[in-house]
Amino acid sequence: MHSRNGSGAAGTGSRRLRLDLLHAFEAAARHLSFTAAGQELFISQSAVSRQIQQLEENLGTPLFERRHRALALTEAGRIMHRAVNDSLERLLDAAARARPLPQAGQVSITCTPGFASFWLIPRLTRFTAGHPEVDVRLSATLDIVDLDRTGIDVAVRFVPRAKGNGPLLFEEEVQPMCSPSLLANPKRPLKTPADLRHHTLLTIDMPQGAPPMDWEPWLQLMKLDSVRPANTLRFTQYSEAVGAAVAGQGVVIGRLPLLGDLMRERKLIAPFRSGAASRRGYFLELAAHAAHNSDAQDFVRWLQAEAEPLAGAGKSTIAAK
Repeated sequence: MHSRNGSGAAGTGSRRLRLDLLHAFEAAARHLSFTAAGQELFISQSAVSRQIQQLEENLGTPLFERRHRALALTEAGRIMHRAVNDSLERLLDAAARARPLPQAGQVSITCTPGFASFWLIPRLTRFTAGHPEVDVRLSATLDIVDLDRTGIDVAVRFVPRAKGNGPLLFEEEVQPMCSPSLLANPKRPLKTPADLRHHTLLTIDMPQGAPPMDWEPWLQLMKLDSVRPANTLRFTQYSEAVGAAVAGQGVVIGRLPLLGDLMRERKLIAPFRSGAASRRGYFLELAAHAAHNSDAQDFVRWLQAEAEPLAGAGKSTIAAK
């Protein structure tokens, strides 16, 4: 009984492999040289040779054929080499998964759908090109989002100038716009504001309680309240109305500078000169928690630089609210 227990203990001990011996074996098997393995491990050639001998004694079989000035793996050596490499790969994979992922920079912004579609998104590649490590998250909505409650860093608020809170990016000017193709029919002229009676007006259905943002303010400013269009098409989003105008389906209130690119591309034109300030503007607001987010501050500075040619007077440096 005693000898069987002792034999069992010895057998268990013989199955325990020292990691330092496996380390030396892997290097020697890869280089097929005890000298090169020693140089890699910063130990002597004789130290590598002794560790390999200890491993071979532990396994009870030779792992290398010691030839004149050369080494070759035995069949047992090849089996061990494959097993050690597989184990190392699994350990490296586990270590990679165990390490915490590097935290990418992030900035979140809320703005109106029109600002996002027509002004911000066409320019956004210029920011991401200079900040490829920053994750930009965009929430396009007409709702006035609470920055502290939602954790959003930056807001571009489209509000009356009297209610603007923060630096002004730019003011808005409105005027009717349409596709050049809409002017091709001489029976439906569009040379003066009064000619709108011959055309379809493209307008937005605003949520209940929200102030009108398209035709009504402009008609009042131009004293054209009595003008009745030939037809009206209503949309839920400003981008849909603009798309219909580009397709030649009617006349939309063009909001500048948002539609500046479409005018430069001649997808939309202003058929007559009637520009009027809408008494609204786009104002920047930085959340208090974003005062410690350098990426959010970089994004705000980038927005101001992009808007600088349009902002005119009244710029100011943004501060955390």
